[in-house]
Amino acid sequence: MTTADDITAALLIIGDEILSGRTKDKNIGAVADHLTAIGIRLKEVRVVADDEAEIVAAVNALRARYAYLFTTGGIGPTHDDITADSIAKAFGVAIDIDPRARALMQAACDVRGVELTPARLRMARLPAGSELVENAISVAPGFMIGNVIVMAGIPDIMRAMLDAVTPRLKTGARMLSETIALDRPESQIADLFAAHQRRFPDVAMGSYPSMRNGRPATDLVLRAVDPARLTEARDTLKAALGV
Repeated sequence: MTTADDITAALLIIGDEILSGRTKDKNIGAVADHLTAIGIRLKEVRVVADDEAEIVAAVNALRARYAYLFTTGGIGPTHDDITADSIAKAFGVAIDIDPRARALMQAACDVRGVELTPARLRMARLPAGSELVENAISVAPGFMIGNVIVMAGIPDIMRAMLDAVTPRLKTGARMLSETIALDRPESQIADLFAAHQRRFPDVAMGSYPSMRNGRPATDLVLRAVDPARLTEARDTLKAALGV
């Protein structure tokens, strides 16, 4: 359920490799778990190719709809890493090598005894007006502009950037959840469950069928920000189900 106090977000996954199946996304679940834990509702996930027009359109649509837009992918050193340029175009601002990012990367290269090559410098190009998002793993930063947080696609680096940006984010009430595991098919409890949802319209309820030990099973998941209301909904549902 959505309330006026909810802080909402979308996630935009950018990359041909995701759509082709070459790379299996590991970021959606990690972002969803993290945002849920800090009180931000992830409401939508999209995947787009490395296509500037598609990225720009998706960024502009999603940043207008939600409190935050997180993006992953396309901020590396190669020619097909076009996310930063596309974000700049979406905001209508210039893009160039950011002196703060360059200084961080130069220091890291000096420690490693390697050259800050033009390819590496591509990762220091940021849209004008961006804030750096620290990267504790490989130094090259992500960035935040407006309500858009731009992160790497490599899962470990993405998580480091997500942790780094979290203190800057406005968060809402944390969503709590309870699960009731049943060794019954959905069809047996559907009417009862629907009636229970009507009784507790402020508690989000979902039914998730599966097979356990070769037999139909169902997990009923209840979610709410009010712990007392969630407990009441859980307990009355369990009583109705006889479990």
